[in-house]
Amino acid sequence: MIKKLDWYIIKKFLGTFLLSMVLIMAIAIIFDIQEKYDDFISNKAPLKAIILDYYLNFIPYYANMFSSMFVFISVIFFTSKMASNSEIIAMHSGGISFHRFLIPYMITATIIAVVSWVLVLFVIPESNKIRLDFEDKYVRNKFQNWEKNIHRQVRPGMFVYMESYNVDADNAFRFSIEKYEEGKLVSKMTSDYARWDSVNNKWIVYNYFIRDLRGPIEKHYQGAHLDTACYLEAADMHMRDTYVEKMNIVELNKFIDNQKLQGTDNIERLMIEKYQRWALPFSTFILTLMGVCLSNKKKRGGTVINIVVGTALCFTYILMFQVSTTFTINLGFNPLLSVWMPNILFAIICFFLYRKATI
Repeated sequence: MIKKLDWYIIKKFLGTFLLSMVLIMAIAIIFDIQEKYDDFISNKAPLKAIILDYYLNFIPYYANMFSSMFVFISVIFFTSKMASNSEIIAMHSGGISFHRFLIPYMITATIIAVVSWVLVLFVIPESNKIRLDFEDKYVRNKFQNWEKNIHRQVRPGMFVYMESYNVDADNAFRFSIEKYEEGKLVSKMTSDYARWDSVNNKWIVYNYFIRDLRGPIEKHYQGAHLDTACYLEAADMHMRDTYVEKMNIVELNKFIDNQKLQGTDNIERLMIEKYQRWALPFSTFILTLMGVCLSNKKKRGGTVINIVVGTALCFTYILMFQVSTTFTINLGFNPLLSVWMPNILFAIICFFLYRKATI
């Protein structure tokens, strides 16, 4: 059962966590305003949109992204204060073991982690739609697709090719569609260019030529224009790298399956995004335990030393995430292993700190 002492620690944990989040996010907003002020002015962004559309959705996104860091710093801070005031010594003298002392910390970490999972899997993607749409309108340069010689497998046995794509007019140049059955080419349509018809959700191909190889005799068809569907939409050619941040976990899984089918070359980035949504909230448990192990004993320098050490470890953890994901993108490392590697290494460090703390 949760006792008064547990409630005392839980309230301190949550209170310090929320306070640190408010302070750090306030600083982050100030720096972000300073960075984007010229964009807001030059693009005439309305004040209402800046506050409600951008910063109201900016806060949950970045607060959740760095929630593990807030947790670690919070645990270090208030546990060090308790140790400096000899509260922890009094608890141990009253018969409370280190294992029992950890229970309210783990309860609070569970609450924060579960909330973080719900936010990152379902809630934040919806708020990101508003935030990123605002950035596209008032902050970012207009999106251009600079890909050349674009190949897409849109369905098993169906391949789309275009030499280049113009996002302003939604035109594809040197557009072709190939269909295969049992590994053999059965038809191929080529055209000078194709235009996306947003009303009928189809492509209109111009100056087309079709080879039909299904029968014993090859057939040819040609014409000035033709409506065709190929399971590829204009929206698929307008995606920035941040587009996946708008997807909840169900939409992301479907999108990954579709991109695998199309044979696109950004699968590693998508898998990293998916695994990070599970790995980052889980780090709350590791960093909570590590924070308690580092700061539960009274030492010279007290709170200041513990906060400095904790901050250094936090930045090391974040740096490891960046390095491991970069290795995946550039060197082909396993995305699942690279995303979870920081958690694994810090869990090992945490194990030794835990053993030392229980001695």
